[in-house]
Amino acid sequence: MKMRYAEETPPVFTLTAGPVDAYPEVLQTMGRTVLYDYDPAFQAFYESVALKAQKAMDTPEPPLILQGEPVLGLEAAAASLIAKDDVVLNLASGVYGKGFGYWAARYAKRVEEIEVAYDDCIDPETVRTYLKDHPEIAVVSVCHHDTPSGTLNDIDAIGAIVADAEALMIVDAVSSFGGMPGGPGSCKAGIYVSGPNKCMGCPPGLTLAAVSEAAWAKIDANPDAPTASILAMKDWRYAWKRTNPFPFTPSVAEINGLDAALDRYLREGPEAVWARHALTAAACRAGILALGLKLWPAREEIASATCTAVKMPDGVDAGPVIAEARARYGVMLSAGRGVTAGKLIRIGHMGPTAQPIYALAAVAAVGGAMTALGHDVDLAAGMAAVTARIDADG
Repeated sequence: MKMRYAEETPPVFTLTAGPVDAYPEVLQTMGRTVLYDYDPAFQAFYESVALKAQKAMDTPEPPLILQGEPVLGLEAAAASLIAKDDVVLNLASGVYGKGFGYWAARYAKRVEEIEVAYDDCIDPETVRTYLKDHPEIAVVSVCHHDTPSGTLNDIDAIGAIVADAEALMIVDAVSSFGGMPGGPGSCKAGIYVSGPNKCMGCPPGLTLAAVSEAAWAKIDANPDAPTASILAMKDWRYAWKRTNPFPFTPSVAEINGLDAALDRYLREGPEAVWARHALTAAACRAGILALGLKLWPAREEIASATCTAVKMPDGVDAGPVIAEARARYGVMLSAGRGVTAGKLIRIGHMGPTAQPIYALAAVAAVGGAMTALGHDVDLAAGMAAVTARIDADG
């Protein structure tokens, strides 16, 4: 008799693109005493966490720790950096990249856009040509990993071009930082927005935002940059110092969890963390292809190491496959978003689930669910391909 999981029963594996499973030590640490934010012990602790975040992100000064999940940081970046007279170039290679343009439009004089198919990425040379033809552009926005498509943009190459054009770049690195190379320094970001709730293995609740000196100068010169607001980046610039007040009450339990996540990341070492994310994704992609399915990204070289997007065959809706994988195997997967909804399944490889064993679970769940629903896949070949890739690269 096959076990089927009721909808109210928690899944055995959460292999989603977010929220992701949290590391056990993060959850344990979130159970610490919630200290008063002006207790000297907490002020000293907060400073130590900010300094660990600086080391993890490799920035000249501590990143901002904003008290909300990274959507807050992305909107705050738009509100703080973009002035009324600015022309913004938004790079849209997916649902989230496209979405930033709507925030930019609230603040900018005009938003220009380079948009590609949502299974593709932005060509850096196209950006170079566009900036050469439009020298009035002051800000460029780009999503590193557009999670609804599982595709990557080359932010280091794009960032070098933007810097040469003397513009500033806002980077959405929410689901890439901590899982792959490409930090705020290497991509020359003006504002680099991420959070610990993806590859760092924390629950949603905080933003990490690295702001360059040039971006701070522009924010300071922007009379419309918010202050005394949840979107006010400038209010948090020096809040990391134990001698300075907080703009408002920080999320104490989430700061406790962030401390544990940073300790783990720094102890394991960024390169080792990136390597296990990459191996898990590579093994998963091998298994998906061997099942007889296709990847959503147009080319495997632009597929993310933190999320595998699986294209559904013609006439197959992703929704029932996701439901069957959960009901039959207790494996929770993600659907597409916006224009990709129903067309693909997303398998997250972030934080605790960036381990090769989870590639086996994901491929088994997708293949088993497809088989149960009457779709023709080669489950044995899929599982063999995962194992072979792990053996070859692990």
